[in-house]
Amino acid sequence: MKLISPRVEILSPIDGKIILQHLELAGKVCWKSESGIKDDSCEIFLKTIIDKAHESVLEHYSLTVRFVCSRGCSHQLVRHRIAAYSQDSTRYCNYSKGKFGGEILFIKPNEYDSWDTQKQTFYDAALEDSEKSYLRLIELGMRPEDARGVLPTDLKTEVVTTMNMRSWRHFFKMRTDKHAQKEIRHLANELLTTFKTQIPIIFDDL
Repeated sequence: MKLISPRVEILSPIDGKIILQHLELAGKVCWKSESGIKDDSCEIFLKTIIDKAHESVLEHYSLTVRFVCSRGCSHQLVRHRIAAYSQDSTRYCNYSKGKFGGEILFIKPNEYDSWDTQKQTFYDAALEDSEKSYLRLIELGMRPEDARGVLPTDLKTEVVTTMNMRSWRHFFKMRTDKHAQKEIRHLANELLTTFKTQIPIIFDDL
């Protein structure tokens, strides 16, 4: 049994200027104003689009991200639309196989380090019990799709997620909110910080 921290990884190459220029070209079809496109016109155009809530234009560009998180967190993530998801399957992944390193990975809760020793010890023991139960059931010939029933929601999972820019904006509005669950809020804030750094205008107001 091993506890790891959740993380997020951007899989798409990002060039903020190219993204803005692409969106400007798509958006200006609405007014047939493509002739007004200049090297530096995309930022003003996109800011105006967002200020006027004409966000359908933002659907013309998508980015792909890998979330490494708990199964519980992934249940929240996959509620977002419009999006495409590819997630490792507990039905087909056999965690007793060598490619998983001979142990099951779990996501460390955000407040784990602030727990007292008694809480940490009890929590760790529960995860170790679930790991032992799973591996023993596999030894007894049970299929992974049945043995997975003893694994908790803090089981580590990976979710490759693709959303267009409008959907990413909605994701950040929902998941960086103070009422969002801690794990997904942590990942959303980390990703939003990176997006703001690399992509001008689109996320500045969030």
